[in-house]
Amino acid sequence: MPLSIGIVGLPNVGKSTLFNALTKKGAEASNYPFCTIDPNVGMVKVPDNRLETLAKISKSAKIIPTIIEFVDIAGLVKDAHKGEGLGNKFLANIRECNAICEVVRSFSNENIIHVNGQINPESDRETINLELIFADLATVEKRLDRVGRDAKSGDKELIRERAMLERLRDHLSAGKPARTFETAEDEEPAVKSLGLLTAKPIIYVLNTNKPDEPDLSNVDGEVLRLNVKLEEEVANLPEQEQAEYIRELGLTESGLDKLIRASYDKLNLLTFLTTGPTETRAWTVERGALAPQAAGVIHTDFERGFIRAEVVSYEKFVEAGSEARARELGFLRTEGKEYVMQDGDVCHFLFNK
Repeated sequence: MPLSIGIVGLPNVGKSTLFNALTKKGAEASNYPFCTIDPNVGMVKVPDNRLETLAKISKSAKIIPTIIEFVDIAGLVKDAHKGEGLGNKFLANIRECNAICEVVRSFSNENIIHVNGQINPESDRETINLELIFADLATVEKRLDRVGRDAKSGDKELIRERAMLERLRDHLSAGKPARTFETAEDEEPAVKSLGLLTAKPIIYVLNTNKPDEPDLSNVDGEVLRLNVKLEEEVANLPEQEQAEYIRELGLTESGLDKLIRASYDKLNLLTFLTTGPTETRAWTVERGALAPQAAGVIHTDFERGFIRAEVVSYEKFVEAGSEARARELGFLRTEGKEYVMQDGDVCHFLFNK
C-alpha cells in the first residue's frame, strides 16, 4: 500500500480542484460546503527524470514510476471536533493518512462563496489547525484519564507516561501542534501510539491568484504558493503542451510537481531504481531502510533469501553508460545486509530461491 497525503482545508478553498489537477480523476468540485463527503483517493506518479535517462541507456521496453496516494477529504468547519459538518467522519479520514496537505484560500472570486464570508488566509489556517488540535486534545485527555487512574498503583512506567501526557496536554492546550512537542527518546513510542493528527508532517498550499500575496506567517511546515486553478488547466493539456507551457512561464517544473516532490519528502521516503531491457522502474522505501528491506519491496522472497546487492549510484551508472561498463570501471559495489539504501541507488539483488 502506498503512503497517503490527506488534502484538507475549509470548504471552497480549492481542495478538490487541487486533487483533480493531481490525479485527473474528476472529483466533483461544486460551489457549496460538504460537496465531498466520502474521500476521493487517487494514485499520483512521482516525477523523476532519472527514469527516462536510464531507460534510454538500457533500451527498456517500459518505464514504471513510483507512486504516492492523495486523498481529497471533505471541508472541515469550526467545531468539527464536536461533530459539526460531519466533522468526526472527516477527522477519521485524516487520521488514516500519513501526512497532511492543508489548502489555504487566498484567491478572490465573487462566484465562489467563502464559508466564513471573507478571505483571510491566516484565520482559515488557524481554524483548521485548532480543530485538529482540539481533536488531539480529546485523545490525550482520554488516555490521561485512564493512565492517571492506573498510575495510582505506583507503577513507575505509568507514572512517567502520566507526566508526559500532562506535558503534552498543556502543549496542545496552548494551541501548539503535537509535531512541535519535545519528547525524550523513551517517550516517543507512547506519543506515536496516540495517532495524533497534529503529529503528522504538514505542507501548506497557499492557493492564490495574486503574485504579490504575502506568505503565511508562523507556520510549522513547508509552504507552497500555487494558483490551483491554473495548475488544473495545465494538467489537462497534453503532456507535450504542458512542458511547453511551463517553459513559457519561465519555470522548470509545474507547481504540482513541486507539491508531489515535497509530499514525497515529507513522508521520509527515498527512491531506488532497477533497470534493464524489460523495464526501468522506481521503487520506494523509507529513509534508513537496509538492503534486504529494499529487496523485499520488489518481492518478499528477495528479502527472505537475500544474499547481497549489487549497487551503483545513478550518476555513476549514467557516467559509465551501461551496467557492464560500470562493473568494469569499479563503480558497481557489492553490499550486504547492513547496507543503508541511498536515494538514486541503481540495484540488482541476489537471493536464494
